[in-house]
Amino acid sequence: MCGIVGYVGSKDVVPVIVEGLRRLEYRGYDSAGIAVGIDSHGALEVRRAPGKLRNLEEVIRQHPIHGTYGIGHTRWATHGRPTEENAHPHRDCTGRIVVVHNGIVENYIALKRELTAEGHKFVTETDTEVIAHLVEHELGSAARSGKTMLLEDAVRRAVRRLTGAFAISIISADEPNKIVAARNGPPVVVGLGEGEYFVASDVPGILHHTRNLYFLADGDMAILTAAGVRLTDFNGNPIERPVNRIQWDPIQAEKGGYKHFMLKEIWEQPRAVRDTTLGRISLETGRVFLSEMKISDEDFRNTTKINIAACGTSWHAATAGKYMIERLARVAVDVDYASEYRYRNPIHDPAAIGMLITQSGETADTLAAQREMISNGLKTVAICNVVGAMVAREAHGNIYTHAGPEIGVASTKAFTAQLTALFLFAMHLAQVRKTISAEHSIALVDELSRIPGKIEEVLRISDGLCEELAKKFSTARDLLYLGRGIHYPIALEGALKLKEISYIHAEGYPAGEMKHGPNALIDETLPVIVLATKDDGDEGSSLRYEKTLSNIQEVTARSGRVIAVATEGDTHIGQLVESVLFVPHAPELLLPIIEVVPLQLLAYHIAVRRGCDVDQPRNLAKSVTVE
Repeated sequence: MCGIVGYVGSKDVVPVIVEGLRRLEYRGYDSAGIAVGIDSHGALEVRRAPGKLRNLEEVIRQHPIHGTYGIGHTRWATHGRPTEENAHPHRDCTGRIVVVHNGIVENYIALKRELTAEGHKFVTETDTEVIAHLVEHELGSAARSGKTMLLEDAVRRAVRRLTGAFAISIISADEPNKIVAARNGPPVVVGLGEGEYFVASDVPGILHHTRNLYFLADGDMAILTAAGVRLTDFNGNPIERPVNRIQWDPIQAEKGGYKHFMLKEIWEQPRAVRDTTLGRISLETGRVFLSEMKISDEDFRNTTKINIAACGTSWHAATAGKYMIERLARVAVDVDYASEYRYRNPIHDPAAIGMLITQSGETADTLAAQREMISNGLKTVAICNVVGAMVAREAHGNIYTHAGPEIGVASTKAFTAQLTALFLFAMHLAQVRKTISAEHSIALVDELSRIPGKIEEVLRISDGLCEELAKKFSTARDLLYLGRGIHYPIALEGALKLKEISYIHAEGYPAGEMKHGPNALIDETLPVIVLATKDDGDEGSSLRYEKTLSNIQEVTARSGRVIAVATEGDTHIGQLVESVLFVPHAPELLLPIIEVVPLQLLAYHIAVRRGCDVDQPRNLAKSVTVE
């Protein structure tokens, strides 16, 4: 998760870029940098600094630069430590091509080896530097053939060789007053002014200069010059995008055009999951890397138990994480409500490892549970969304979820990012404990890398369907959510989302427990939402699915109205239920990250239809900092 700002025009570029980076600093603050074209003869100057943006500002104060075009970057480190040499922008061998990048180049190792064999010299630990050298390679190949190649043509050739998620902006000293930007995954917006043009990772970075914007789609490229903006695809074909006129006030600007923060954050989940994964997995080896961990591999190998404490939505993530850790790493997991943990006088195993899961990192109950663990000799790991939060500072290891700021009180993207972090932790623990094969690791890491795209598919398919279902069920007084195994905590989460924002009573229940009481509630007025997905390659999942179908029949036999969340291609379930929300295939342990999305959308649309304050539901706050 990084911030990018670029400018071409007649103003002094440095204040424009620095102010834009300040508005995007939430996207990363490990380091920052700027590259500026200082004259029309093609000289480039670069300034970089580790740490927060203010450090870069001090470098610029001591070593001023001025120009009328340039690019800037604020970084969240994925490849390479947060040092000055690893800070963006990055250059090629000649120093005349400069790139800033948000995302990850998954095949950078192979490309780096190839380019190194051709004589290219790399000076950083980052994947981004490969992009600058690829562009240099394409321009050099053309020159050696006696041809002239434009920067945008070289960039097109280069990006077609990249795999992974990337948003890039590139300038060249040989083509002054030009920026080439491209998108494949992370967002890119292009601003249209009068005689000046902008590029950024998000609207707030440039909204104080222009309200007319292009939103690039995946596979789009923008060429910005003082004369205007041209849009093409990666093959050079001209394309058109509508100009969006932004009318928001500052708070609305942060919403990115969505009616509510919650809806924006639901739609940001592909990016949140992708950013939580970036830099932590190798698609080649299947290895998982957790760099901010002061707990040794020996401690992980010798641990006898993982004790997790969390509250609310984070507790649901923890409960799903229990299934992941126990299945993959074969170590027992206890999950506690943080508010109950220290009051039950827990029995502490000195070989156990504690884990705290929290969006804010400041929740009073979670902090108290952590301190109880530490006082009894446990080392703790924090899964947290806020860098430097109290829980993270007191932990022995951190897995930061890179979900970005979550404004809506009802957590959505933080939840799916927590599930992603828990899966990464389970994989890492399994690899350290040697309970998973290399082949299985590679397969699971590959599947994890596909989850953001599958969430995007769910969002496209389910949003309209959930809006229609909301018309039918927004007047219900109660809803029941059912799930088995790892899907039971997702049923709990779906029920919590609905009750938080719509004020409808909702309850999550293990599907197999229906006959032990809840069947008494079922009549023709009760909507029942059943998680009935399956992983055909998992014998346990197939058995769970068959048992869940029996539970559905228990409900329909009593005139209950069933909405199923099912796997694409399941032609049988539609004959049993009133409505179906389909999700793509995925392994059993990754299905929760996908299947919670339609539950979030359904809760959102029901609440909107009921006229509720979706972002600020009554009696609730985002972070509970008192006990």
